[in-house]
Amino acid sequence: MYSQNPVFIPGPTNIPEVIRKACDMPTLDHRSPAFARMFKPAVAGVRRVLKMAEGEVIILPSTGTGGWEAAITNTLSPGDTVLAARFGMFSHRWIDMCQRHGLNVQIIETPWGQGAPLGAIEAALRADTGGTIKAVLATHNETATGVRSDIAGIRRAMDAAGHGAMLMVDGVSSIGSMPFDMAAWRVDIAVAGSQKGFMLPAGLAILGVSPKALSAMETATLPRTFFDFRDMLRTYAAGGYPYTPAVGLIAGLARAIEVLEDEGLDAVYARHHRLAEGVRRAVAAWGMKPCAASPELYSDTVTAVVVPEGCNGTDLVKLAAEKYGVAFGVGLGEVAGKVFRIGHLGMLTDVMVLSGLATAEMCMADLGWNVRLGSGVAAAQDYYRSSAGAMALAAE
Repeated sequence: MYSQNPVFIPGPTNIPEVIRKACDMPTLDHRSPAFARMFKPAVAGVRRVLKMAEGEVIILPSTGTGGWEAAITNTLSPGDTVLAARFGMFSHRWIDMCQRHGLNVQIIETPWGQGAPLGAIEAALRADTGGTIKAVLATHNETATGVRSDIAGIRRAMDAAGHGAMLMVDGVSSIGSMPFDMAAWRVDIAVAGSQKGFMLPAGLAILGVSPKALSAMETATLPRTFFDFRDMLRTYAAGGYPYTPAVGLIAGLARAIEVLEDEGLDAVYARHHRLAEGVRRAVAAWGMKPCAASPELYSDTVTAVVVPEGCNGTDLVKLAAEKYGVAFGVGLGEVAGKVFRIGHLGMLTDVMVLSGLATAEMCMADLGWNVRLGSGVAAAQDYYRSSAGAMALAAE
């Protein structure tokens, strides 16, 4: 039977029908004025979502991982040093990519469940009196652990150290769902993907690139061809690409930004916070806790739920998929089996989230975990009922 259940993974997210239909279009000549008319609003919309004051938007047919690679290969040279904290699977993967490209990665090992360590970052930059560190890499939202790091705080640490490194931010699971301010935080490269807050299928890497990063592009010598920003920018003036783009996804991106802006970006962020808080109330009612070490680190797009001793989070995820046709996220890396993840971003409502929480409870009961059916759902219901009026007024 065709499944109509929503997914509760931290991406790809559920696709609104209007966005799906926007992607479903006849073949279009990507070198024609018709494509340029579709492409330019998508680029302008990304600028608004990122809160860019200057610089360029680059949209590549790829994923967030390709966006990471494009960020480093366009701005760095073999042997350059970058600074990065490792506190989850996705910060680890970006570090691994840099090492494979011949970069020297100065790693700040950080417990999983913590965020980017501001004090350690500042100390490392202060110690780099010769300016060896060319870039600081930061994962804004670590989906493996449900942790949101303080990007504004990282910028303050960089300023306090008086260091001129570039700031590169993985915002794949935050941009379009949680506040992001590229101009105020002076981010040099922001990386997003189509399949998270933009509510599209996977297939686009979306980058905001500052003038400082564009300048670094002129002297960087890491190899790049498909991801070369220079080729992209040369064809942008005519509204085109140096190769065949993902035309349907770009049409969908333009429509997705209309959907986000029709709701209002502040309202989108408030909705995500509200949905996330309902999930956290449910987790507490189950007698469990998020993997994130403290409330200021809680992500508004995904909660990694630490399962009780003797239980395995992967068992719950497998059972939910096999018995109920519902997708949750497994634990990754150091937290594999220790958590299961509830994604609450993109096209989701109170009612949809409640269905996910109810399914999680059924799985816990089926597995013999010590949970009272309805406890988490009731806690989330109480929160959503008490905050529904405020959300309705905000939407008017």
